[in-house]
Amino acid sequence: MTYEFRVLTQEQAEDIAFNWHYDGDYSFYDLEADKEDLDEFLNPEERGSSTFAVIKENELVAFFSISEVTDRTCDIGLGMRPDLTGKGNGMKFLGSSINFIKTEYNPEKITLSVATFNLRAIKLYRKVGFKDVETFLQYTNNSTFEFLKMEYKC
Repeated sequence: MTYEFRVLTQEQAEDIAFNWHYDGDYSFYDLEADKEDLDEFLNPEERGSSTFAVIKENELVAFFSISEVTDRTCDIGLGMRPDLTGKGNGMKFLGSSINFIKTEYNPEKITLSVATFNLRAIKLYRKVGFKDVETFLQYTNNSTFEFLKMEYKC
């Protein structure tokens, strides 16, 4: 069965924000870890129609957001339900997400930023075809963290 992308509902946003908790270092990605990110995610106007619930077999399995940086570049953010991470689901999910972006937005490139400690995600992104662009420091979760910006040419 394939992934379906539907605009995220408020109920789904609240479920993700308050019930999706990651283990160990990955708790960095809990939405409650950063008030600003949490507030933005829970605000329907901020999310608009570019944050999607990813559904598989009638279950919410991930979320996916798209920002058009320019008319030819889309920046993405994504998260998989914690109990599904680290089990080989990422390749198909990411591939489906890229196909969705290509169909809906027709960009020349897709960018994303990932915390540099998240080697599991970086390995997946590189395997799918993302290339390293640069590292940068960003204040989030009450501290400063290093991130890697990556780019995928469509």
